[in-house]
This record gives sequence, C-alpha cells and structure tokens, in this order.
Amino acid sequence: MSYSDSKTIVSTKWLSDHLNAPDVRILDASWYLPVAQRDPLEEYEECHIPGARFFDIDDVVDSNSELPHMAPPLEKFMSRMRKLGVGDGHRVVVYDSAGMLSAPRVWWMFRLMGQLDVAVLDGGLMKWLRDGYDCEDMPPVIRDRHMTARRNASLIKDVTQVALASKLKQAEIVDARSPARFSGAEEEPREGLRRGHIPNSKNVYHGDLVTREGTMKPVPELKAIFEAAGVDLSRPIITTCGSGVTACVLDLALERMGHRDHSVYDGSWSEWGMYNDLKIETS
Repeated sequence: MSYSDSKTIVSTKWLSDHLNAPDVRILDASWYLPVAQRDPLEEYEECHIPGARFFDIDDVVDSNSELPHMAPPLEKFMSRMRKLGVGDGHRVVVYDSAGMLSAPRVWWMFRLMGQLDVAVLDGGLMKWLRDGYDCEDMPPVIRDRHMTARRNASLIKDVTQVALASKLKQAEIVDARSPARFSGAEEEPREGLRRGHIPNSKNVYHGDLVTREGTMKPVPELKAIFEAAGVDLSRPIITTCGSGVTACVLDLALERMGHRDHSVYDGSWSEWGMYNDLKIETS
C-alpha cells in the first residue's frame, strides 16, 4: 500500500498538491478532553489549513443520548455536512491539531454513513505547519452540497453486542485507553465511572500507534504492537476507549493493516463503566 491513500491516510505533501482541487474538502476535527482547557473552535479560527471547515465532534452527535459523542442519526449527519458544504463527489481530508487524536473518529463516522472517500491527514496541523505550509484565519466560503448517505451497521456495536462478544469470546475486544486506565490503576477523567476494563478485552494504547511527530507508524510496526498485546488479527475486532473517540485510531490502523472486520463500541467506557450490572476486570 502506498504511503498516501485517499481512503485511509494522506501526507501533508499530498494535501498540499491537492489543496485547490475542486473536489477536495478539508475538515478540522480538533477536540480535547475538558481537563486540557483548550478551545478547538477558537484555535481553528486563529489558524487552520486553507479552506478547512470546522467539524464539531460535540455537535455532530446523537442529542437524545446522555453519553458523549454517540454517533448521530443519519439525517442529522447529512444536515450538518450539507451546512459544511460537504457532499456527494467530494474527497474528504480530516485533521486535528494534536496530530492523530480525534480526526480518526470523523474518518470512522463518514465510513459509518457510507462515505468511503475520506482520509486522515498524517500528523495533522502540527506536521502541516512543521513542514512549512501556511495556515489562515479566514472563514471558508461554503455552499450547501447534497449528500447521499447510507448507514453501515457493521461498523458500530452497542452494549448488548459487546457484552455478548465478551462473554462468548466472539471477537477480540481491544481497548485504546492508557495502560493505567485499562488496569484500573488510574482514575477515569469522567466523574462517576468505575475503574477497570471489559472482561476478556486487551489493551492497545492509541498513543503507541503514533510517532512523536503525530504520524501513524508503518504497517509492520502496527501489526507488531497488536500482536504483542495478544490480539489475534485473524478474528473480528471491536475497539473501545473512553468515549468512542480514540478507539477510532485503532480502527484506522486496522484498516491501514488490511484488517476489514472491525467495529467501534460507541458507548465505550463512558457507558460500560457507568453500570454496576456490567462486569469489569482490573489487573
């Protein structure tokens, strides 16, 4: 597989070469946990890749759910994308200001909605600026664009499906949280959640898949990390994390590796850690 692939990851050079292509749409999907005390919209307004539109992960959600970042209904997603001028016939490139943190969540969301021509900018805004490319503070000119979407239910799992998969060992459940959170040694950043992990799950910290520059590691290294964690890559994989965001870093890596049977537990630990009737493990 080539380094730049319009359906997984593209380099800063690729984006620079295609920056003015009429069919390319760029989305800034920067997001942080509240403890970071950073405002991604404010940062976007001060500096973003030319032509980029801001994708608000906290807005494009299922507003009927009390859980954070739950995937939105199909109609809401299409409505929000129409207002961003993103639609049929567009090649979408998503980035974030952390390098490789929240952009994969939006990549996964597009795929969930049947939109496959979407990629993550490797290294995000940090690498874009480090490579000498410009940013701007001007808002883009946006024209509504129709989008035809169809939800792919195979890419998402709910708590009942995950509980069954855990009990019967029907799939590999892989947790993207840090080892300290996975083991229960560290408090969860969201108040009221128990500590630990889903029974029979394995831990692949999302940060281990990324270089210091914020780029995704080469495929052989990715495979070695999953295998070292005891993950059987020949089996279906369900990824999970704190609230369904960094789990998608794992999904992007799996897709990059050629693994096709993977899905995201959307409720993740924000849901599992909330309910006492769901079993947990600590180690």
